[in-house]
Amino acid sequence: MSNIPSESRDLLEKAIYYPLLVKVLERDLIGIDKSPLKLPKPYKEWIEHTLIYVQKQLYTIKRDLKSQGMKIQEVKRDELFTTYLFVYRGYEEYHSYFNPGIRNKVEELLAYHLYKRFDSESFLNRSE
Repeated sequence: MSNIPSESRDLLEKAIYYPLLVKVLERDLIGIDKSPLKLPKPYKEWIEHTLIYVQKQLYTIKRDLKSQGMKIQEVKRDELFTTYLFVYRGYEEYHSYFNPGIRNKVEELLAYHLYKRFDSESFLNRSE
């Protein structure tokens, strides 16, 4: 049984997903530079603006973690699972995440931040 409330656990999980989302967007920017797109500038600007928005979200997540006395640290990674240490007000808990599950969540967040957040229906059913 976890000593971490679900709201705090959600915040800790965002601290897993958002840095990965930043890496994906940064890698995609490099990919656009190398791609044979006829007009790459609008795509590049779109990803850059999304990246800035996600980085602001990540800053808020980190600030909230610190203010609530929480930390997260990757402990172990193998081909199937990644284990994280969650520190919540002195309590330490280890949580393992299935790597394809992490990938799916990051992909979901990527879709949300690139276009779904602008859709009024998706805005009402936000999973940020």
